[in-house]
Amino acid sequence: PRTLYPWRRAPTQGRVRRAWVIPPISVSENHKRLPFPLVQIKSDKQQAGGVIYSIQGPGVDEEPQGVFSIDKFTGRVFLNALLDREKTDRFRLRAFALDLGGSTLEEPTDLEIVVVDQNDNRPVFRQEVFTGQVLEGAVPGTLVTRAEATDADDPETDNAALRYSILEQGGPQLFSIDALSGDIRTVQVGLDREVVAVYNLTLQVADMSGDGLTATASAVITLQDVNDNAPEFTGEEFFLEAAEAVSGVDVGRLEVEDRDLPGSPNWAARFTILEGDPQGHFAIRTDPRTNEGVLSVVKPLDYESCERYTLKVAVQNEAPLQAAAPRAERGQARVSVQVRDVNEPPVFRENPLRASLAEGAAPGTPVATFSARDPDTRRPQRLSYSKDYDPEDWLHVDGATGQVQTQRVLSPASPFLKDGWYRAVILAQDDASPPSTATGTLSIEILEVNDHAPELSPPWGSLCSAPDQGSGLLLGATDEDLPPHGAPFHFQLSPRVPELARNWSLSPVNVSHARLQLRHQVQEGLYRLSLLLRDSGQPPQQREQPLNVTVCRCGQDGTCLPGAAALRAGGAGISLGALVIVLASVILLLLLALLVALLARSRQQSWDKGLLHGLQDDLRDNILNYDEQGGGEEDQDAYDMDQLRHPEELAALSAPLGRPLMRRDAPFGRARPQAPRALPTSPTDIADFILDGLEAADSDPSVPPYDTALIYDYEGDGSVAGTLSSILSSLGDEDQDYSCLQDWGPRFARLADLYGPP
Repeated sequence: PRTLYPWRRAPTQGRVRRAWVIPPISVSENHKRLPFPLVQIKSDKQQAGGVIYSIQGPGVDEEPQGVFSIDKFTGRVFLNALLDREKTDRFRLRAFALDLGGSTLEEPTDLEIVVVDQNDNRPVFRQEVFTGQVLEGAVPGTLVTRAEATDADDPETDNAALRYSILEQGGPQLFSIDALSGDIRTVQVGLDREVVAVYNLTLQVADMSGDGLTATASAVITLQDVNDNAPEFTGEEFFLEAAEAVSGVDVGRLEVEDRDLPGSPNWAARFTILEGDPQGHFAIRTDPRTNEGVLSVVKPLDYESCERYTLKVAVQNEAPLQAAAPRAERGQARVSVQVRDVNEPPVFRENPLRASLAEGAAPGTPVATFSARDPDTRRPQRLSYSKDYDPEDWLHVDGATGQVQTQRVLSPASPFLKDGWYRAVILAQDDASPPSTATGTLSIEILEVNDHAPELSPPWGSLCSAPDQGSGLLLGATDEDLPPHGAPFHFQLSPRVPELARNWSLSPVNVSHARLQLRHQVQEGLYRLSLLLRDSGQPPQQREQPLNVTVCRCGQDGTCLPGAAALRAGGAGISLGALVIVLASVILLLLLALLVALLARSRQQSWDKGLLHGLQDDLRDNILNYDEQGGGEEDQDAYDMDQLRHPEELAALSAPLGRPLMRRDAPFGRARPQAPRALPTSPTDIADFILDGLEAADSDPSVPPYDTALIYDYEGDGSVAGTLSSILSSLGDEDQDYSCLQDWGPRFARLADLYGPP
């Protein structure tokens, strides 16, 4: 057909040129007689000798080049090199026929050369070693693994027909291999891992259906372990020893053996105590490295209660045992544990011990008997007691009996009282060698006693004189006792003074406060009330206390007016009798100060007159120092400079003695209480002290100033400023009498002539 040979023309009428149609040419690979003629092509378009032949394609002018050649005059095609079918199984060439002039005589035709296979390749296993696993005791026919091989020869020929076989098993014929597929299977029972764990097989594969070339490989088959061997103790009885009064210690090891694979669940042992330990003193764990059972004491043993324990112990694997496996002969063992006697420490009968004691208990008050017992009943011993921790050294412990009592009064403010509890540590020691000591904790609850009465806080206050103004006086109380011996408090006007209830009333606000109010309007001033306060303790404590109340005039907002505030500040917290005494003392001191000032002034005037009189005969110039300026003869309140030189005396005299002094020329009630000033500590501070005092006095209208201020009205006529004279004089100098200057000496006489009458 034309589709298979496109270079062929469609058949036409006439003769068919069969010489130009070339069938496939077969040639064996590895042909050694070279050059070897393959075929001769011929065209009938020209006479012999008039045609030139050529070929093209792989093996000629394409890689691999030089394999084929053609005689261009005869058309004979030759093989020039060895062929390898595994590399190239066929060649497709094209043949051409040209005349001597180079013109095409025929259409190009295909020349196909087929390489015939020879058995020149051995089969090859895909792996050098094949591995497989199978459970021990597997039934015959169980697939273990598969061996595979390849052959490079033509698979359509016997050159690649492979057959598998087992050359060697190293023992009984337990495995077989399928010759065609290479599957390796078990062939009989008896696989025992404990006998042979690994089998090594030698495999062979051959081509030509087993008669040709061969190759070998290995197969390693491992038997997987199953629990077909029960664990067993190495002995029927074990003897161990353990000390009493200890726990968490190992006593000994129980050795077992198991033929199964070490480290696997089929080999790992698990131990159980079947008998002999009803109270759970012992436990057994498995050592994962040696598979031994480790017996330990988890609950302290007591030699006096039991000297020897006989345990019945069983062992088995973590994995269940195969049903067909033989039972263990020594799956159980007897373990004897001898208890070794040791000196045990004493044991307190109750630890910690709790006791209660009232606060303020007197020395010698019994607290508790903190006694212990010695568990070593087979060796009687004597116990002694002592203190290990008593931070306040409050307790005394009897060394023979353990009786605890107080040896002094415990302070309620002790820092070692935590939430009302005091903790001490007591020791009990036996007389063995070496001795053993036990530690006990004694917790003492200090019971609160209602031994304090409540107190007013604060014991003074103020309220409005009109009952409908303000909210009254809020009174509070405190109590040193702890609940429930404190609040709620009960406030009551003293029943000893029944007339108080006529003007005053008390109403509770909460558990710790009450409100004092007036029943009707009363006169302003200081009132001293007597209140009775009672707490809620059992039995209750009560106290009658004074309360100083300042009744003042109030504004619309219910607060005291400024004048009333000054009154309240001077009288609050001071009783009426004390106030009278203070005022009397102040008046007496003022009178004494005035008397001393008058005497000093009279002496100064007499001295001045004598001095001036002596100046009449003294014509020398004299310099007089005037160090202070006052308000003239009317200034009787000039500051005494001696007080500035001794400020501590001034501070003592200026202590508040009731109501502060008021200036007559200052608005009533505008005084502001001054904070106490610190006295100078060194001479360098005296100047600052004086300046600060002057500034404070100048800005405080409620106390006498250091330099009395005078009031100057406008005087004079015709001058914008007016006169500045501080002397109350008339409008002119003519109204003045200067005749007195005549008696003061020659110099003053001249002044008298100038200013006096003619």
